[in-house]
Amino acid sequence: MNTIDRRHFLKWLGTASALSAFGIPSLAFPKSGARIVVVGGGFGGATCAKYLKRFDSSLSVTLISDTKKFITCPFSNAVLGGMKKMDFITHGYEKLSSVHGVKVVHDTVTTVDSSAKKIRTAGGKSFSYDRLVLSPGIGFQWDAIEGYNEAASESMPHSWHGGSQTVLLRKQLEAMPNGGLVIIAPPGNPFRCPPGPYERASLIAHYLKKNKPRSKILILDAKDKFSKQPLFQDAWDEFYPDLIEWVPGSQGGKLDRVDAKNMTVYASGDKHKADVVNIIPPQKAASIAFSAGLTNKKGWCPVNQKTFESTVKPGIHVIGDASIAGKMPKSGFAASSQGKVCAAEIVAGLRGESVGISSWVNTCYSLVAPDYGISVAAVYRLTDKGIMPVKGAGGVGKRDAPLQQRRMEAVYAEGWYKAITADMFG
Repeated sequence: MNTIDRRHFLKWLGTASALSAFGIPSLAFPKSGARIVVVGGGFGGATCAKYLKRFDSSLSVTLISDTKKFITCPFSNAVLGGMKKMDFITHGYEKLSSVHGVKVVHDTVTTVDSSAKKIRTAGGKSFSYDRLVLSPGIGFQWDAIEGYNEAASESMPHSWHGGSQTVLLRKQLEAMPNGGLVIIAPPGNPFRCPPGPYERASLIAHYLKKNKPRSKILILDAKDKFSKQPLFQDAWDEFYPDLIEWVPGSQGGKLDRVDAKNMTVYASGDKHKADVVNIIPPQKAASIAFSAGLTNKKGWCPVNQKTFESTVKPGIHVIGDASIAGKMPKSGFAASSQGKVCAAEIVAGLRGESVGISSWVNTCYSLVAPDYGISVAAVYRLTDKGIMPVKGAGGVGKRDAPLQQRRMEAVYAEGWYKAITADMFG
């Protein structure tokens, strides 16, 4: 990086001040009193709702979340590895209401009427809006793998939404015999949290090494390469030799079909029977994005990458995993950064003003062991090619980094998590 080295940049990102500052332009706009509805209470939606009120306290901001508690995917792998409990990744919305003045409604949005600027919920409520923000997250392509559907996920959990699936996969790991086989099957790109399956393999391996050391993990991957691959594989060789085997798609890793009843998967003609099977299906935008008519043929939402306003339906902004955000990955940090910029753009746009040049940031920390972390970081700017990483800003950790740096990155990872969830909900 040009003005600060990568190590200090990562340390700074693990603070609330950094998370509050990044991606927020200077604003000095008159009050508008407009009605803004935000659908989805995760990293993108909760952040956007909070910062809308922060930028313009006269706004009427309603956040609609289909759950009363938000359970994060970040650090859910630490739950699977036995390092954290579910309460660590579970968060409430109380302060968004009591401190920041956001009206929080727990219901499921069923209909978006963009012509009337109104939404309806499963609970029979309707909400009118001047601007609508959707941060619905991901859905699954249940028909992409023969034999795998939502019912099969109760035997072969995806655990790619934090919550009951996390608990289910953890219980299966606890119940499996010493000497058993765990299969993890990551999807092709794009999908939520590109390093996530490989952090998951690492932390499950940590649990098995301590508790069931004769067990094995087989990663059957739809891809031929993955995020931070050299860093992960170096660490696997050091911490988990002969415990983790990764099979790329071109060498037999891509799934053909599954038999959930018999805990068996088939890949490139080979049959694999396991004690625990974690299928992470191919993904798309969540269902409300489809019913609202916001998706393209690939199942994601095209947006104006400056404002995150839909290019399909004006007046609706889409942020987070469901959106097509240039070169930004689908991650919690990216969604939070988009939420802040989107909030600023909405406040400015209501007054016919412009924010100017915005920036976004993303860092993906991964734990390979409780005290060993690796990361990739980037700063993004809008170009004529869309949102692109700023050259020299961030990067992937060095393979020859000293052990002390790996230990500190594990500390930074937890610091980042505590800071970003405090920024979202505090």
